[in-house]
Order: sequence, then C-alpha cells, then structure tokens
Amino acid sequence: MKVLLINGSSNKEGCTYTALHEVEMVLWRHGIETELLYLGKKPVAGCIACMKCIETGHCFRDDAVKEIQGRLAEFDAIILGSPVYYSQPTGQITSFCQRLFFCKEGEMAGKFGASVVSCRRGGASATFEQLNQFFTISNMPVVSSQYWNSVHGFTPEDVRKDEEGLQTMRSLGENMAWLLKSREAAIKQGIEAPVYEPRLRTHFIQNK
Repeated sequence: MKVLLINGSSNKEGCTYTALHEVEMVLWRHGIETELLYLGKKPVAGCIACMKCIETGHCFRDDAVKEIQGRLAEFDAIILGSPVYYSQPTGQITSFCQRLFFCKEGEMAGKFGASVVSCRRGGASATFEQLNQFFTISNMPVVSSQYWNSVHGFTPEDVRKDEEGLQTMRSLGENMAWLLKSREAAIKQGIEAPVYEPRLRTHFIQNK
C-alpha cells in the first residue's frame, strides 16, 4: 500500500508540509509507504484543452504531471495539500490536478482521496471543497476526519501549536490507514471492485 501526498505550497517545509507530515507519520506507524511530492516554486502549466492526452494517455508536457500519470498504478490513495490563496488552492496544485485528473479519471477510480489545507485565518473550507471536487468526479472515495482537514498558523511553529488541527491530521491518517487495510482485506476475500456503466457525457440542450 502506498499513498501519494502532494504539497502544493511554494514553501517546501512550511505550514502545508507540517500538516501533511502529521498525516504521513500516522501512515508510517501502520506500515503504509508514502511519497511526498513537492511541486516547487516554479509555475505549473495549466491545461490548454488540446485533447492530446485522450489519444496518448498522458499530457504532452514533459513535467511532473506526466511522470505521475505514468506512475498512478503505484498509488492506492492521493492526499492533496495546499495553503489558502484568496479562498482557493494555489495555482500550482490547481493546474497540476486539472491536467493529472483530466485523462486519468478511469485510473483514479477506487483510489482513496483526501485534502489538507493550511491557512492563517480564513478560506480553509472553500479551498477544502475545491480540492475535493477532483475526487468526487473520479469515483474516488473521500476520506474524512473528525473536522474539516485544516490547520491554522502563519508559520510551521504556529501550526505545531494548533493542537486540534494536528489531531485532525492524525485522525485523517488513522481513517486512511483503516480504509486501505479494509480494501486490502476485501480483495483477499474476493470482493470485487465496483463495475461502472460506460460513461455518459451529455449537456442540457435537447435536440429536437
């Protein structure tokens, strides 16, 4: 079992990392492997709707998005982490996820998903909801915690003082570990994954 944690903050070991690492340590205690991907300070190119990925199975840009698209089979769960920028996730993680999920929707199905948000004061719930949209459109069960998955603070030191926020991260880790182990047990018992109907894509204009 392996979980990919994506740090969408421009600060490599800032508040978002502090929250993600709290989750990560719980997963380690349960013997679950993790990989923490830092998106960096440089811009991540957005989707240009060229549709080439539908033909090739990956984005045409040679960057981290393409790499992860090629490695999705390694991961059983994905945790997205972002600070709040004007009640929104960062541009880096938004562009990354839009390109990652667009052509890999089918491969995402059945993986567990969770979001983690850090903020100084406000905007956490709006950012949390936006990140979760990537999971709910991709047949990915969303892992919850005892509260919305957010920590508060202006610095990592502040976040380490947010006792409830860190406890929420640990509860998220416990729930993620339990669900991953439950799925593994279900597979061993021969319980099959859901079988979906062919995807319908319609719009709201009815032709006469």
